[in-house]
Amino acid sequence: MAEPIPPVTLPPATHAEQEGEWLKASLHRWLDEEFLPEAVNDQIAARAAQVYVRHRMEGENDVGSLVIAIVTEMQSFDFSKSFYSEFAVANAVSDLLLDSLGIDRCCGQG
Repeated sequence: MAEPIPPVTLPPATHAEQEGEWLKASLHRWLDEEFLPEAVNDQIAARAAQVYVRHRMEGENDVGSLVIAIVTEMQSFDFSKSFYSEFAVANAVSDLLLDSLGIDRCCGQG
């Protein structure tokens, strides 16, 4: 029987606002590079970073829980002027966080 992949936990947030700025810039760059740069990408990145920072300040360190929070809260965002959806954004955030931790996204191992 296959072993479940253990949860990925971030270190406790000591500078959540700085993490948010990093996430906003990194996500905006990813959004612009994945398809065409769009004006709405800045708003998408800002909103995702806002959700992330709030949850980090509330003590959330589990990457999976952060991703679910972003999917849930981004559902109210108007993606009509974008190629993206809340799922693509949350997956990109997950990838960026895993990369920042040095975790291989392919296999879930460092």
